Amino acid sequence: MRIVSVNVNGMQAAVERGLLGWLQSQNADVICLQDTRASSYDMEDPAWQLDGYFMYAADAEVPSQGGVAIYSRQQPKAVIFGLGFEQADRYGRYLQADFDKVSIASLLMPSGQKGDDDLNAKFKFMDDFTSYLNKQRRKRREYIYCSSLYVAHQKLDVKNWRECQQAPGFLAPERAWMDEVLGNLGYVDALREVSREGEQYSWWPDTEQAAMLNLGFRFDYQLLTPGLRRCVRSAQLPRQPRFSQHAPLLVDYDWTLSI
Repeated sequence: MRIVSVNVNGMQAAVERGLLGWLQSQNADVICLQDTRASSYDMEDPAWQLDGYFMYAADAEVPSQGGVAIYSRQQPKAVIFGLGFEQADRYGRYLQADFDKVSIASLLMPSGQKGDDDLNAKFKFMDDFTSYLNKQRRKRREYIYCSSLYVAHQKLDVKNWRECQQAPGFLAPERAWMDEVLGNLGYVDALREVSREGEQYSWWPDTEQAAMLNLGFRFDYQLLTPGLRRCVRSAQLPRQPRFSQHAPLLVDYDWTLSI
């Protein structure tokens, strides 16, 4: 099973940069998009469909402020919109497709980069999502959260980490939250199951210098329940092509998707 996830920073702009053709060529079983900035109606445009896929989308009350989508080769048994708390549901930040024994979700967290209010919203989201993740662990099924978290977990996930310690995305409370999710709660970072290499980034500031010098952060993840730990075969963050400030994350699993 191959899952591709990517934060597109706006569906329209990403499509204009060739997103759909690239996605069609990846032979993925499931594709999760974050930050579509499009309404569900917009996402249903025939020009935005992929051959051979079912498409589902969650939008924000103001579509330009969030939105996530899932494309799936198999029609899910069920599709779940939202997490039951305002920071997720008001901004269309969560969508989940249920298959036999596994659920695959597309998740967008507030970036925290737009000032104090945005950062406080991010911390509130973290608290609420931690409670949700704790409850999900009690269920007898596996979960894959394709997540644009805007948090770099470790030093090797940031270029020039010393200079970034006061920057949203690498603050001590954000990193401590990742420690909790991947430690006490037991979730698994798919990329780090197969690679400990540094300079594997998924987001760069929107400047030519940042891209040229690879001044990046790893903000994008596929987080797994522990039962999927040994199923991760490979993971990659290709720097090219890019359709937004984020790189796609491609993960191959030793798992056959079924309904």
